[in-house]
Amino acid sequence: MKNMQNTSPEPGSSRRKRMTTLKTAAFAAFLLLGGTASAQQRNNTQKSNDMKAIELTTAEFKEQIFDFSANDAWNYKGELPAVIDFYATWCGPCKMMAPVMETLAGEYEGRVKVYKVDVDKEKRLAELFKIRSIPTFILIPKEGEPQHANGAMDIAEMRRIIDTALLNKK
Repeated sequence: MKNMQNTSPEPGSSRRKRMTTLKTAAFAAFLLLGGTASAQQRNNTQKSNDMKAIELTTAEFKEQIFDFSANDAWNYKGELPAVIDFYATWCGPCKMMAPVMETLAGEYEGRVKVYKVDVDKEKRLAELFKIRSIPTFILIPKEGEPQHANGAMDIAEMRRIIDTALLNKK
């Protein structure tokens, strides 16, 4: 067999250089895109922090919504219609609804208040509204009795419920 010789000064050196250049370019693109995504994510997080659903304790509920210890008949104290999301931290469907409710809190800001109540922390409120399954949403119109909506749903369905039950849109 004849001995073949390579004419390049270092076998495979141009290929290594190309690979190094490609890796460097890919890494630079990753950093640029990652940095842009991180900045955008920070902006989105900041926006969602500005429009969060309001966590209610029993004491806050009595002050802002209805003082059930002083009144037998429903008397809503709020200025705007409200949605209360009864949830638990361990509940899968509740976790699915959390970003939906945060988005809706921003979309309906100034028209509908969005609250949330952890049923494990606020058992008395869960009892008051006879919460048997979660997530359960209590829809409180400015005037009239509260209504229930149960179970996880997509954002379009939740918008439809809020629009019809609280904002009287058909």
